[in-house]
Amino acid sequence: MTAFLKRLATGVAATAIALGASFGTAQAQQASKVDEIRDRGVLRIAGILNEDPYFSKDPRTGEWRGFVVEMGNDMAAELGVTLEVVESSWANSILDVQSNKVDLAFALTALPKRALSVEFSAPTYYNSFVIISPNAELKGKTWAELNDPAVTIAVDMGSSQDQITKAYLARANILRFKTRDEAVLAVTTGKADAIINTVFNGMVMTKKNAQIGAVYVPTPILSSPSVIGMSHETDDVFRGFVSAWADYNRRVGNNQTWILKGLEPFDITIDDLPEGFDING
Repeated sequence: MTAFLKRLATGVAATAIALGASFGTAQAQQASKVDEIRDRGVLRIAGILNEDPYFSKDPRTGEWRGFVVEMGNDMAAELGVTLEVVESSWANSILDVQSNKVDLAFALTALPKRALSVEFSAPTYYNSFVIISPNAELKGKTWAELNDPAVTIAVDMGSSQDQITKAYLARANILRFKTRDEAVLAVTTGKADAIINTVFNGMVMTKKNAQIGAVYVPTPILSSPSVIGMSHETDDVFRGFVSAWADYNRRVGNNQTWILKGLEPFDITIDDLPEGFDING
C-alpha cells in the first residue's frame, strides 16, 4: 500500500470513529421522557379550574381534587414521582403540552382534529353526550328529533359538544356562547330549550343549579373515548407507558372507581348515571 493509500485509510477510520462517537453521544442525550420526569421528580398535568368532577382547586389551600387528579396521582406513583397540577384551560391544555409546560393533558375528547396537535393515549374511559333541560318533553328524544329549527340548543363555542351540534344538529337553532356559564344562563332564563354537554358535566351541573333541569340521553347514545394528550415528539417508551396505564386501569375498573369518587361530593352514585351509559365503553 502506498503512503497515500495508508493516509487515506487512516483518515477514513478516524472519521468513522468520530462519527460513531457522535452517534453514541446523541443517543445518550436522547433520554426517554420517563427519565426526564424522574430526574425532575414531578409529573406535570394540566388542570382546569372549577371543572367538577374532573378538577377543582381549593382557593384557600391551593389543593386540587377531582377524578383526573386521582388518576394523575396514581400515574405519578407508578413513575416514582409526585404530581404537579398546572393551572390551564381546556383550550390551552393542548398548547401547554406542545410547549412542554406540562407533560400530559388528561380528559381530552378524542376529536380527529386534535390528533393533529397532540398524540393520543389509549382510552381512559368513555363519555357520552347528553342534553340538560328543564323541559321534560325532551326526554326520550332522538338526535334526529332534536335536529329541528323549533328546538333551541345552547353550547360553548369550540368545545367537543359544539362539534356534535355541527354533526347531528345542523338544522336546530344553535346558540353559541364563549363560555359554558353563558350557555347555562341561556337555558335558565328560557332563551334556550337545552344545553348540550357530556354526561359527567351534566350530572354535576344539575346538582349545582336545579333550574337547569335534568339530564337526558338522546338516542342513539353518542359515546366518545376520553384520552390523554402528549407531545408528538415523545418517545416510544413514555408513549407506551401512558397507553398501558390507561388501558390497564380502564379494564380493571380503577378509572371507574376514581370517577365515582369525583362524583361523591355531589351525592351522585353509579345508580344515578343515565341508563345505557357505560364508563368503560
